[in-house]
Amino acid sequence: MKLKTLLAAALLATGSMAHADEGMWTLYNLPQAVYEQMKQYGFEQSYNSLYGSKDAIKNSVVLFGGFCSGVVVSPDGLVFTNHHCGFEAIRSHSTVEHDYMLNGFYAKTNAEELPNKNLFVSFMVEQQDVTERLKALGIDQLKGQAQSEMIDSLATAMSQEAKKKDKSLHVEIDPYYEGNKYYATTYRMFTDVRLVFTVPKSMGKFGGETDNWMWPRQTCDFSVFRIYADPKTNGPAEYSKDNVPYHPESWAKVSLQGYKDGDYAMTMGYPGSTERYLSSYGIEEMRNAENAPRAQVRGVKQEVMAKHMKASEAVRIKYDSKFANSANYWKNAIGMNKCIDSIGIINQKRDYEKRLQAYQNQTGYLKGKLDFDKMKRLYKERFNLMYAYYNYGETFRRTNELATRALQVCNGMKVKNPDAPAQKQYHEFDDNSDTWDEALDKEVYGVLLQNYREHVSKQYLPAFYTTIDKKFKGNCQAYVDYVWKNSMLMKKGQKIYFNTKAYKKDPGVQMGLDLAELVMSWREKLAPLSDSIAEQEKYLCAAKLRMEEDLPHYSDANMTMRLSYGRVGGFTLDGKPSGYYTTAESMVEKMNRGNKVEDYYAEPIMKELLSAKDFGPYQDKTTGKMQLCFLTSNDITGGNSGSPMFDGKGRLIGLAFDGNWDSLSNDIYFEKNLGRCIGVDIRYVLYMMDKWGHADRLIKEINAQ
Repeated sequence: MKLKTLLAAALLATGSMAHADEGMWTLYNLPQAVYEQMKQYGFEQSYNSLYGSKDAIKNSVVLFGGFCSGVVVSPDGLVFTNHHCGFEAIRSHSTVEHDYMLNGFYAKTNAEELPNKNLFVSFMVEQQDVTERLKALGIDQLKGQAQSEMIDSLATAMSQEAKKKDKSLHVEIDPYYEGNKYYATTYRMFTDVRLVFTVPKSMGKFGGETDNWMWPRQTCDFSVFRIYADPKTNGPAEYSKDNVPYHPESWAKVSLQGYKDGDYAMTMGYPGSTERYLSSYGIEEMRNAENAPRAQVRGVKQEVMAKHMKASEAVRIKYDSKFANSANYWKNAIGMNKCIDSIGIINQKRDYEKRLQAYQNQTGYLKGKLDFDKMKRLYKERFNLMYAYYNYGETFRRTNELATRALQVCNGMKVKNPDAPAQKQYHEFDDNSDTWDEALDKEVYGVLLQNYREHVSKQYLPAFYTTIDKKFKGNCQAYVDYVWKNSMLMKKGQKIYFNTKAYKKDPGVQMGLDLAELVMSWREKLAPLSDSIAEQEKYLCAAKLRMEEDLPHYSDANMTMRLSYGRVGGFTLDGKPSGYYTTAESMVEKMNRGNKVEDYYAEPIMKELLSAKDFGPYQDKTTGKMQLCFLTSNDITGGNSGSPMFDGKGRLIGLAFDGNWDSLSNDIYFEKNLGRCIGVDIRYVLYMMDKWGHADRLIKEINAQ
């Protein structure tokens, strides 16, 4: 072992490293020092069992839908993920007559399993460092879009090469360490993924927004899908009734043995985004220009949505998933800003940057490149634009159907007949009326338009606000009603011909053009500023890596596979221990308050099941309790939802689904004392499948031991 590796291992072993459990580690180049620490914590498998062997643990872990994680748990391609990860798939199959969201679903045979449009899972096949290849091509001399084009070009070339060996493979290249490194990841994607089992929303989302990001939790946050494959090749195939269940070479072994305080715990998954190398100036911008508008605007929007959803079951079904997605990061933004302030993260970062600057002055490293004064000035120049930009995004992008269609039409949407003469080119929206409600959509948009006016400077208002003032005397709701009624955008089956008088005069089209024009004017100003800021952040990260070169470092999360290790255990806050697991009794106690707290309501059968005196093989052998959710010190962020949680023997013991309130700074600062990963106990999952769902065939297929 080299001297630096020995030193790093010693630091880890003695606890001298500041955040021993911190890290979202890439697997193909996992530092030996990290592996040694994992062994000290209780990991009993070989180094190659993580990534390098035929039956490596990573081979059972999937990227679920491009936004969550999951794990294969059977020889017939059964996949576990979170209920909230399967939320939209469940919702899309739900109707008032057959409300799987409300009542749950179980496919008693393979033939009853439900296919899902646009849902996929991807397996990571391998990963490699391509930094030197890109440097040889001149990546360091490029910025912004030009860099992206070079990366895409190399990824395309590598994909073509991979497909010569296996047509099901493709390659993606992502920046790591703020662009100081680039790794290429080879994936195999399956697009025939079918819904197999889900508990009712009362269980899969138990606690709702009341308990979201909180501890203690009792949420049974899981859903079950199955991967289908070509019957001849066992490889990826588009949906067909002739496809058969996928047979993986290996899958995760599900454990009934449980865990105890201090036991080793490990997650593998696809964390979405962290920014722990971000400068103090970047965090300040995030707090005030991004999180603050997100919390404020979503709070306004969700109030309107909730009113309409409570008034109609049909509307609730349409918006369940949208509301949950909005509310999740509404609360996250509030919690993160609270943590930024309570921990004093900005000042801590500034103190660290002074150390980096002293190191630079002493060594001359990156002299003439990394410039702290320049970084401060650039962020100051960008702030007002970013504040307006995030308000714009929360107001107009994916918030209502009218604005969505206006932006799509005016941002170069592909036409139905591109080979026709210009005057005959048109677009026609697919009928997606099952996903939105007119009354809700109108009111949300009217409220958001008024809110946007109240929170941004006049110079950042789209031009149509002049129309609102002159024609509608400032009444945003009247403007929305007028556009909805008179625009062809919202008319079912309407062919929208481009470059016609009707197109140019259409109020919805004009609204979209005004929005597009505003954003284009911002991007012209933002692009050079953002490129320069990204360059300074890259240098800042490089300086940190150089100053601490004797320690292992992980790159920020970027929706590629990562490993996190830690221990089972709770935390202490204000002298009060949190406990590290919840029990069936605690859930029944909350259910008893369901008439007062809507998020704690559950069907009577659920209370009956959780009040059982004997939970059979699903009961913990040590505590004698039915344990529901548990805490570990694993690192977690968005995208980790559905990540398998393994014990020291590599057995599946749970599914990660949340962090606690005191961990909401983790995207920018790992809070080792209070931050925890919350997982649903796999025995709770199996208990519900068995006793509520009577899913005997699935229980047998999984073969938990």
